[in-house]
Amino acid sequence: MAKEKTIFLCNDCGYESPKWAGKCPSCGAWNTLVEKVVRTSPAARVSAVVGDKLLSQPRLIDTVSTDELPRMNMCDVELDRVLGGGLVPGSLVLLGGEPGIGKSTLILQTVLRLPYRVLYVSGEESVQQIKLRADRIEHSANNCMIVCETLLETIFTHIKNVAPELIVIDSIQTMCSEAVDSSPGSMSQVRECTAMLLKFAKENNVPVILIGHITKDGAIAGPKILEHIVDVVIQFEGDQHHIYRVLRSIKNRFGSTAELGIYEMRREGLRLVENPSELLLGERHSGMSGVAIASAIEGVSPFLIEAQALVSTAAYGTPQRSATGFDIRRMNMLLAVLEKRVGFKLAQKDVYLNIAGGLRVNDPAIDLSVISAILSSNMDVEIEPTICMAGEVGLSGEIRPVNRIEQRIAEAEKLGFKQIVVPKSNTKRLDLSRYSIEVKPVAKVEEAFRLIFG
Repeated sequence: MAKEKTIFLCNDCGYESPKWAGKCPSCGAWNTLVEKVVRTSPAARVSAVVGDKLLSQPRLIDTVSTDELPRMNMCDVELDRVLGGGLVPGSLVLLGGEPGIGKSTLILQTVLRLPYRVLYVSGEESVQQIKLRADRIEHSANNCMIVCETLLETIFTHIKNVAPELIVIDSIQTMCSEAVDSSPGSMSQVRECTAMLLKFAKENNVPVILIGHITKDGAIAGPKILEHIVDVVIQFEGDQHHIYRVLRSIKNRFGSTAELGIYEMRREGLRLVENPSELLLGERHSGMSGVAIASAIEGVSPFLIEAQALVSTAAYGTPQRSATGFDIRRMNMLLAVLEKRVGFKLAQKDVYLNIAGGLRVNDPAIDLSVISAILSSNMDVEIEPTICMAGEVGLSGEIRPVNRIEQRIAEAEKLGFKQIVVPKSNTKRLDLSRYSIEVKPVAKVEEAFRLIFG
Protein backbone atom coordinates (compact mmCIF):
# COMPACT_ATOMS: atom_id res chain seq x y z
CA MET A 1 0.00 0.00 0.00
CA ALA A 2 1.19 3.50 -0.82
CA LYS A 3 1.73 5.70 2.20
CA GLU A 4 0.48 9.27 2.28
CA LYS A 5 2.08 12.18 4.07
CA THR A 6 1.42 15.90 4.10
CA ILE A 7 4.16 18.44 3.49
CA PHE A 8 4.18 22.19 2.94
CA LEU A 9 6.01 23.36 -0.18
CA CYS A 10 7.23 26.89 -0.91
CA ASN A 11 6.02 28.10 -4.31
CA ASP A 12 9.02 30.41 -4.71
CA CYS A 13 12.05 28.28 -3.82
CA GLY A 14 10.67 24.73 -3.43
CA TYR A 15 11.56 24.43 0.27
CA GLU A 16 9.81 21.53 2.03
CA SER A 17 8.52 21.97 5.55
CA PRO A 18 6.71 19.42 7.76
CA LYS A 19 4.43 22.15 9.13
CA TRP A 20 2.95 25.40 7.92
CA ALA A 21 4.62 28.74 8.61
CA GLY A 22 3.77 32.24 7.50
CA LYS A 23 7.33 32.94 6.34
CA CYS A 24 9.44 30.52 4.32
CA PRO A 25 12.60 29.63 6.34
CA SER A 26 14.64 29.31 3.13
CA CYS A 27 13.86 32.33 0.93
CA GLY A 28 12.03 34.56 3.44
CA ALA A 29 8.88 34.97 1.30
CA TRP A 30 5.56 35.37 3.07
CA ASN A 31 2.46 33.18 2.55
CA THR A 32 4.11 30.92 -0.04
CA LEU A 33 3.87 27.56 1.78
CA VAL A 34 1.19 25.38 0.17
CA GLU A 35 -0.02 22.05 1.53
CA LYS A 36 0.76 19.02 -0.65
CA VAL A 37 -0.09 15.35 -0.22
CA VAL A 38 2.76 13.04 -1.26
CA ARG A 39 2.29 9.32 -1.82
CA THR A 40 5.32 7.12 -1.39
CA SER A 41 5.37 3.47 -2.39
CA PRO A 42 7.83 1.23 -0.53
CA ALA A 43 7.98 -1.10 -3.54
CA ALA A 44 9.25 1.75 -5.72
CA ARG A 45 12.36 2.22 -3.61
CA VAL A 46 15.48 0.63 -5.10
CA SER A 47 18.07 -0.71 -2.72
CA ALA A 48 21.71 0.13 -3.36
CA VAL A 49 22.74 -3.38 -2.31
CA VAL A 50 22.18 -6.50 -4.41
CA GLY A 51 22.90 -9.57 -2.28
CA ASP A 52 26.22 -8.80 -0.61
CA LYS A 53 27.48 -6.56 -3.43
CA LEU A 54 27.19 -2.81 -3.79
CA LEU A 55 26.04 -1.35 -7.10
CA SER A 56 28.91 1.16 -6.98
CA GLN A 57 32.44 0.69 -5.72
CA PRO A 58 34.96 3.33 -4.54
CA ARG A 59 37.89 3.77 -6.92
CA LEU A 60 41.26 5.46 -6.70
CA ILE A 61 41.25 8.72 -8.64
CA ASP A 62 44.45 7.70 -10.46
CA THR A 63 42.64 4.68 -11.95
CA VAL A 64 39.88 6.77 -13.52
CA SER A 65 40.27 7.10 -17.29
CA THR A 66 40.57 10.66 -18.61
CA ASP A 67 39.92 9.82 -22.25
CA GLU A 68 38.08 12.44 -24.28
CA LEU A 69 34.31 12.21 -23.88
CA PRO A 70 32.55 11.12 -27.08
CA ARG A 71 30.43 13.84 -28.65
CA MET A 72 27.35 13.74 -30.85
CA ASN A 73 27.57 16.16 -33.76
CA MET A 74 24.42 18.32 -33.79
CA CYS A 75 25.02 19.51 -37.39
CA ASP A 76 24.96 23.10 -36.11
CA VAL A 77 28.28 24.91 -35.73
CA GLU A 78 26.99 27.49 -33.22
CA LEU A 79 25.09 24.97 -31.08
CA ASP A 80 28.03 22.54 -31.06
CA ARG A 81 30.39 25.29 -29.90
CA VAL A 82 28.05 26.45 -27.12
CA LEU A 83 27.67 22.85 -25.93
CA GLY A 84 31.46 22.55 -25.75
CA GLY A 85 32.06 20.61 -28.98
CA GLY A 86 28.86 18.59 -29.31
CA LEU A 87 26.28 16.77 -27.22
CA VAL A 88 27.69 14.34 -24.66
CA PRO A 89 25.83 10.98 -24.45
CA GLY A 90 23.99 10.62 -21.16
CA SER A 91 23.92 14.37 -20.52
CA LEU A 92 20.90 16.43 -19.48
CA VAL A 93 20.67 19.80 -21.26
CA LEU A 94 18.25 22.58 -20.29
CA LEU A 95 17.35 25.25 -22.86
CA GLY A 96 15.48 28.30 -21.54
CA GLY A 97 14.20 31.49 -23.12
CA GLU A 98 11.34 33.95 -23.54
CA PRO A 99 8.05 32.66 -24.97
CA GLY A 100 8.09 32.87 -28.76
CA ILE A 101 11.84 33.52 -28.95
CA GLY A 102 12.44 30.37 -31.05
CA LYS A 103 13.42 27.61 -28.60
CA SER A 104 11.22 24.93 -30.18
CA THR A 105 12.18 26.08 -33.68
CA LEU A 106 15.90 25.81 -32.88
CA ILE A 107 15.61 22.32 -31.42
CA LEU A 108 13.22 21.04 -34.10
CA GLN A 109 15.31 22.22 -37.04
CA THR A 110 18.36 20.71 -35.35
CA VAL A 111 16.92 17.25 -34.67
CA LEU A 112 15.34 17.01 -38.12
CA ARG A 113 18.75 16.96 -39.80
CA LEU A 114 20.42 14.58 -37.33
CA PRO A 115 21.28 11.04 -38.40
CA TYR A 116 20.27 9.75 -34.95
CA ARG A 117 16.92 8.27 -33.94
CA VAL A 118 15.12 11.05 -32.05
CA LEU A 119 11.98 11.03 -29.91
CA TYR A 120 10.39 14.50 -29.69
CA VAL A 121 7.93 14.68 -26.77
CA SER A 122 5.63 17.71 -26.84
CA GLY A 123 3.38 18.66 -23.97
CA GLU A 124 2.32 22.02 -25.42
CA GLU A 125 1.59 21.47 -29.12
CA SER A 126 -0.25 18.91 -31.20
CA VAL A 127 1.38 16.70 -33.81
CA GLN A 128 -0.19 18.80 -36.57
CA GLN A 129 1.31 22.01 -35.18
CA ILE A 130 4.78 20.47 -35.07
CA LYS A 131 4.37 19.18 -38.62
CA LEU A 132 3.37 22.69 -39.81
CA ARG A 133 6.55 24.10 -38.24
CA ALA A 134 8.65 21.36 -39.84
CA ASP A 135 7.13 22.19 -43.25
CA ARG A 136 7.78 25.89 -42.71
CA ILE A 137 11.46 25.40 -41.94
CA GLU A 138 11.66 23.02 -44.94
CA HIS A 139 13.34 20.14 -43.18
CA SER A 140 12.39 16.52 -43.55
CA ALA A 141 13.74 13.50 -41.70
CA ASN A 142 12.94 9.82 -41.31
CA ASN A 143 14.63 9.44 -37.91
CA CYS A 144 12.49 11.86 -35.86
CA MET A 145 9.41 10.49 -34.08
CA ILE A 146 6.85 12.76 -32.41
CA VAL A 147 4.51 12.06 -29.52
CA CYS A 148 2.23 14.41 -27.58
CA GLU A 149 2.18 13.33 -23.94
CA THR A 150 2.56 14.88 -20.49
CA LEU A 151 2.55 11.83 -18.18
CA LEU A 152 6.14 10.78 -17.55
CA GLU A 153 5.36 7.10 -16.92
CA THR A 154 3.70 6.86 -20.34
CA ILE A 155 6.68 8.67 -21.92
CA PHE A 156 9.05 6.05 -20.49
CA THR A 157 6.88 3.36 -22.09
CA HIS A 158 7.24 5.10 -25.47
CA ILE A 159 10.98 5.40 -24.91
CA LYS A 160 11.20 1.65 -24.22
CA ASN A 161 9.33 0.86 -27.43
CA VAL A 162 11.19 3.35 -29.67
CA ALA A 163 14.71 3.05 -28.14
CA PRO A 164 15.78 6.58 -29.22
CA GLU A 165 19.34 7.87 -29.29
CA LEU A 166 18.20 11.40 -28.34
CA ILE A 167 15.15 12.60 -26.40
CA VAL A 168 13.62 16.11 -26.48
CA ILE A 169 11.11 17.18 -23.81
CA ASP A 170 9.08 20.29 -24.75
CA SER A 171 8.64 21.48 -22.09
CA ILE A 172 9.64 20.24 -18.64
CA GLN A 173 7.04 22.50 -16.98
CA THR A 174 4.20 20.57 -18.71
CA MET A 175 5.38 17.14 -17.53
CA CYS A 176 3.86 15.38 -14.53
CA SER A 177 4.35 12.14 -12.65
CA GLU A 178 1.89 9.91 -10.83
CA ALA A 179 4.30 9.74 -7.90
CA VAL A 180 3.62 13.39 -7.00
CA ASP A 181 0.13 14.61 -6.16
CA SER A 182 0.28 18.15 -7.56
CA SER A 183 -0.47 19.98 -10.78
CA PRO A 184 2.00 20.10 -13.73
CA GLY A 185 4.45 22.98 -13.48
CA SER A 186 4.56 23.00 -9.69
CA MET A 187 7.87 22.94 -7.83
CA SER A 188 7.54 19.31 -6.76
CA GLN A 189 6.50 18.07 -10.22
CA VAL A 190 9.35 19.86 -12.02
CA ARG A 191 11.89 18.60 -9.50
CA GLU A 192 10.63 15.00 -9.54
CA CYS A 193 10.31 14.77 -13.34
CA THR A 194 13.77 16.22 -13.87
CA ALA A 195 15.29 13.79 -11.36
CA MET A 196 13.63 10.83 -13.10
CA LEU A 197 14.86 11.96 -16.52
CA LEU A 198 18.37 12.45 -15.12
CA LYS A 199 18.35 8.93 -13.69
CA PHE A 200 17.24 7.53 -17.05
CA ALA A 201 19.85 9.53 -19.01
CA LYS A 202 22.74 8.41 -16.81
CA GLU A 203 21.72 4.75 -16.62
CA ASN A 204 21.03 4.35 -20.36
CA ASN A 205 23.66 6.80 -21.70
CA VAL A 206 20.99 8.62 -23.75
CA PRO A 207 21.14 12.45 -23.92
CA VAL A 208 18.00 14.39 -23.00
CA ILE A 209 17.26 17.98 -24.03
CA LEU A 210 14.75 19.83 -21.83
CA ILE A 211 13.05 23.00 -23.03
CA GLY A 212 12.15 25.22 -20.09
CA HIS A 213 10.05 28.29 -19.42
CA ILE A 214 11.34 31.43 -17.72
CA THR A 215 9.68 33.79 -15.27
CA LYS A 216 8.95 37.47 -15.83
CA ASP A 217 12.26 38.26 -14.09
CA GLY A 218 14.21 36.22 -16.67
CA ALA A 219 15.03 33.25 -14.39
CA ILE A 220 14.21 29.69 -15.42
CA ALA A 221 10.83 28.71 -13.97
CA GLY A 222 10.81 26.07 -11.26
CA PRO A 223 13.00 25.37 -8.26
CA LYS A 224 16.64 26.45 -8.35
CA ILE A 225 17.62 22.81 -7.96
CA LEU A 226 16.50 22.33 -11.58
CA GLU A 227 19.61 24.18 -12.78
CA HIS A 228 21.79 22.26 -10.30
CA ILE A 229 20.54 18.86 -11.47
CA VAL A 230 21.16 19.29 -15.21
CA ASP A 231 24.59 19.14 -16.83
CA VAL A 232 24.22 22.08 -19.22
CA VAL A 233 22.09 25.24 -19.01
CA ILE A 234 21.86 27.37 -22.16
CA GLN A 235 19.76 30.49 -22.60
CA PHE A 236 18.19 31.66 -25.84
CA GLU A 237 18.06 35.45 -25.72
CA GLY A 238 16.98 38.28 -27.97
CA ASP A 239 14.29 40.82 -28.64
CA GLN A 240 11.21 39.63 -30.50
CA HIS A 241 11.23 42.94 -32.38
CA HIS A 242 14.75 42.22 -33.73
CA ILE A 243 15.80 39.41 -36.03
CA TYR A 244 18.90 38.39 -34.05
CA ARG A 245 18.95 35.68 -31.39
CA VAL A 246 21.84 34.87 -29.04
CA LEU A 247 22.50 31.39 -27.64
CA ARG A 248 24.48 31.76 -24.42
CA SER A 249 25.91 29.08 -22.13
CA ILE A 250 25.21 29.65 -18.43
CA LYS A 251 26.41 26.31 -17.02
CA ASN A 252 28.40 23.58 -18.75
CA ARG A 253 30.00 20.60 -17.06
CA PHE A 254 31.64 19.53 -20.33
CA GLY A 255 32.99 22.83 -21.69
CA SER A 256 33.40 26.56 -21.29
CA THR A 257 30.57 28.92 -20.33
CA ALA A 258 32.13 31.75 -22.36
CA GLU A 259 30.75 30.53 -25.67
CA LEU A 260 28.17 32.41 -27.70
CA GLY A 261 26.13 31.64 -30.81
CA ILE A 262 24.28 34.20 -32.95
CA TYR A 263 21.30 33.36 -35.15
CA GLU A 264 19.07 35.30 -37.49
CA MET A 265 15.34 34.62 -37.31
CA ARG A 266 13.72 34.12 -40.69
CA ARG A 267 10.41 32.73 -41.92
CA GLU A 268 12.05 29.42 -42.78
CA GLY A 269 13.70 29.13 -39.36
CA LEU A 270 16.91 30.21 -37.68
CA ARG A 271 19.99 30.88 -39.82
CA LEU A 272 23.56 30.91 -38.56
CA VAL A 273 25.23 34.32 -38.61
CA GLU A 274 28.75 33.69 -39.87
CA ASN A 275 29.94 37.32 -39.71
CA PRO A 276 27.97 39.14 -36.98
CA SER A 277 30.03 42.33 -37.25
CA GLU A 278 28.69 43.32 -40.66
CA LEU A 279 25.09 42.76 -39.54
CA LEU A 280 25.37 44.43 -36.13
CA LEU A 281 27.03 47.59 -37.41
CA GLY A 282 24.17 48.37 -39.78
CA GLU A 283 24.39 51.55 -41.79
CA ARG A 284 27.16 54.01 -41.00
CA HIS A 285 25.44 57.38 -40.91
CA SER A 286 27.75 60.31 -41.59
CA GLY A 287 27.28 63.51 -39.64
CA MET A 288 25.40 61.82 -36.78
CA SER A 289 26.59 62.33 -33.20
CA GLY A 290 26.24 59.86 -30.34
CA VAL A 291 27.46 56.79 -32.27
CA ALA A 292 30.67 54.91 -31.44
CA ILE A 293 31.95 51.55 -32.68
CA ALA A 294 33.24 49.07 -30.09
CA SER A 295 35.32 45.92 -30.60
CA ALA A 296 33.76 43.30 -28.32
CA ILE A 297 34.37 39.61 -27.68
CA GLU A 298 31.68 37.22 -26.52
CA GLY A 299 32.85 33.63 -26.26
CA VAL A 300 35.59 33.01 -28.83
CA SER A 301 34.35 35.31 -31.58
CA PRO A 302 35.28 39.01 -31.84
CA PHE A 303 32.75 41.31 -33.46
CA LEU A 304 32.13 45.03 -33.77
CA ILE A 305 29.00 46.58 -32.32
CA GLU A 306 27.48 50.03 -32.41
CA ALA A 307 26.94 51.94 -29.16
CA GLN A 308 24.30 54.68 -29.50
CA ALA A 309 23.76 57.43 -26.93
CA LEU A 310 21.37 60.36 -26.59
CA VAL A 311 22.02 63.13 -24.07
CA SER A 312 19.49 65.92 -23.58
CA THR A 313 18.55 68.47 -20.94
CA ALA A 314 16.36 66.98 -18.23
CA ALA A 315 12.75 68.05 -18.67
CA TYR A 316 11.91 67.22 -15.05
CA GLY A 317 13.74 67.69 -11.80
CA THR A 318 15.27 64.20 -11.73
CA PRO A 319 17.41 63.23 -14.77
CA GLN A 320 16.47 60.01 -16.53
CA ARG A 321 18.97 57.15 -17.01
CA SER A 322 18.15 54.31 -19.37
CA ALA A 323 20.29 51.58 -20.96
CA THR A 324 19.32 48.82 -23.40
CA GLY A 325 21.78 45.97 -23.86
CA PHE A 326 24.16 47.41 -21.25
CA ASP A 327 24.30 47.26 -17.45
CA ILE A 328 22.60 50.40 -16.12
CA ARG A 329 24.73 50.33 -12.95
CA ARG A 330 27.92 50.30 -14.97
CA MET A 331 26.65 53.20 -17.08
CA ASN A 332 26.02 55.21 -13.90
CA MET A 333 29.57 54.43 -12.79
CA LEU A 334 30.97 55.65 -16.12
CA LEU A 335 28.91 58.85 -15.85
CA ALA A 336 30.39 59.42 -12.37
CA VAL A 337 33.90 58.98 -13.82
CA LEU A 338 33.13 61.62 -16.48
CA GLU A 339 31.88 64.01 -13.78
CA LYS A 340 34.70 63.53 -11.28
CA ARG A 341 37.79 62.76 -13.38
CA VAL A 342 37.16 64.53 -16.68
CA GLY A 343 34.99 67.45 -15.61
CA PHE A 344 31.93 67.01 -17.88
CA LYS A 345 28.72 68.13 -16.19
CA LEU A 346 26.06 65.53 -16.88
CA ALA A 347 24.20 65.62 -13.55
CA GLN A 348 21.26 67.57 -15.04
CA LYS A 349 21.14 65.66 -18.33
CA ASP A 350 18.98 62.76 -19.45
CA VAL A 351 21.19 59.91 -20.76
CA TYR A 352 19.86 57.12 -22.94
CA LEU A 353 22.12 54.31 -24.15
CA ASN A 354 21.42 51.54 -26.65
CA ILE A 355 23.49 48.66 -28.05
CA ALA A 356 22.29 48.33 -31.64
CA GLY A 357 20.97 44.99 -32.83
CA GLY A 358 19.10 44.00 -29.67
CA LEU A 359 22.16 42.32 -28.12
CA ARG A 360 23.18 42.41 -24.48
CA VAL A 361 26.97 42.66 -24.17
CA ASN A 362 28.88 42.05 -20.93
CA ASP A 363 32.38 42.70 -22.25
CA PRO A 364 33.99 45.53 -20.21
CA ALA A 365 36.05 46.49 -23.27
CA ILE A 366 33.11 48.50 -24.63
CA ASP A 367 33.38 51.06 -21.77
CA LEU A 368 35.46 53.44 -23.90
CA SER A 369 32.91 53.35 -26.72
CA VAL A 370 30.05 53.97 -24.31
CA ILE A 371 31.53 57.13 -22.78
CA SER A 372 32.67 58.32 -26.22
CA ALA A 373 29.14 57.99 -27.57
CA ILE A 374 27.76 59.84 -24.53
CA LEU A 375 30.17 62.75 -24.93
CA SER A 376 29.62 62.81 -28.69
CA SER A 377 25.89 63.29 -28.13
CA ASN A 378 26.45 65.79 -25.31
CA MET A 379 28.70 68.00 -27.45
CA ASP A 380 26.82 67.15 -30.69
CA VAL A 381 30.11 66.27 -32.38
CA GLU A 382 30.40 63.33 -34.75
CA ILE A 383 32.93 60.56 -34.18
CA GLU A 384 34.80 59.66 -37.34
CA PRO A 385 33.06 56.53 -38.71
CA THR A 386 36.41 54.91 -39.57
CA ILE A 387 37.45 54.80 -35.86
CA CYS A 388 36.65 51.97 -33.50
CA MET A 389 37.84 51.45 -29.93
CA ALA A 390 38.33 48.89 -27.18
CA GLY A 391 39.18 49.61 -23.56
CA GLU A 392 37.92 49.22 -20.02
CA VAL A 393 37.54 52.42 -17.99
CA GLY A 394 38.64 52.42 -14.35
CA LEU A 395 37.33 54.58 -11.52
CA SER A 396 40.37 56.85 -11.63
CA GLY A 397 39.88 57.53 -15.34
CA GLU A 398 42.57 55.15 -16.59
CA ILE A 399 42.13 52.94 -19.65
CA ARG A 400 42.69 49.40 -18.41
CA PRO A 401 43.98 46.58 -20.66
CA VAL A 402 41.59 44.07 -22.25
CA ASN A 403 42.08 40.47 -23.28
CA ARG A 404 42.79 39.14 -26.80
CA ILE A 405 43.62 42.52 -28.28
CA GLU A 406 45.13 40.92 -31.42
CA GLN A 407 41.78 39.41 -32.41
CA ARG A 408 40.01 42.72 -31.85
CA ILE A 409 42.48 44.60 -34.04
CA ALA A 410 42.31 41.94 -36.77
CA GLU A 411 38.51 42.09 -36.85
CA ALA A 412 38.52 45.90 -37.20
CA GLU A 413 41.16 45.66 -39.92
CA LYS A 414 39.12 43.07 -41.81
CA LEU A 415 36.05 45.32 -41.83
CA GLY A 416 37.95 48.28 -43.28
CA PHE A 417 38.43 50.56 -40.26
CA LYS A 418 41.40 52.91 -40.46
CA GLN A 419 42.06 53.53 -36.75
CA ILE A 420 41.48 51.65 -33.52
CA VAL A 421 41.97 53.12 -30.03
CA VAL A 422 43.35 50.56 -27.56
CA PRO A 423 44.81 50.63 -24.02
CA LYS A 424 48.47 51.53 -23.90
CA SER A 425 49.26 48.54 -21.70
CA ASN A 426 48.13 46.17 -24.45
CA THR A 427 50.71 47.47 -26.95
CA LYS A 428 53.86 46.80 -24.91
CA ARG A 429 54.46 43.36 -26.46
CA LEU A 430 52.50 43.92 -29.65
CA ASP A 431 54.08 44.21 -33.09
CA LEU A 432 52.07 47.06 -34.65
CA SER A 433 53.96 46.96 -37.95
CA ARG A 434 52.11 43.84 -39.13
CA TYR A 435 48.76 45.65 -39.13
CA SER A 436 47.57 47.91 -41.91
CA ILE A 437 45.15 49.60 -39.49
CA GLU A 438 46.54 52.47 -37.40
CA VAL A 439 46.64 51.47 -33.72
CA LYS A 440 46.32 54.39 -31.26
CA PRO A 441 47.38 53.53 -27.67
CA VAL A 442 45.96 55.65 -24.84
CA ALA A 443 46.45 55.48 -21.07
CA LYS A 444 43.88 57.98 -19.73
CA VAL A 445 40.36 58.97 -20.69
CA GLU A 446 41.54 62.51 -21.46
CA GLU A 447 44.04 61.21 -24.04
CA ALA A 448 41.32 59.18 -25.74
CA PHE A 449 38.99 62.16 -25.97
CA ARG A 450 41.69 64.41 -27.42
CA LEU A 451 42.44 61.75 -30.01
CA ILE A 452 38.81 61.04 -30.91
CA PHE A 453 37.39 64.57 -30.86
CA GLY A 454 40.57 66.46 -31.79
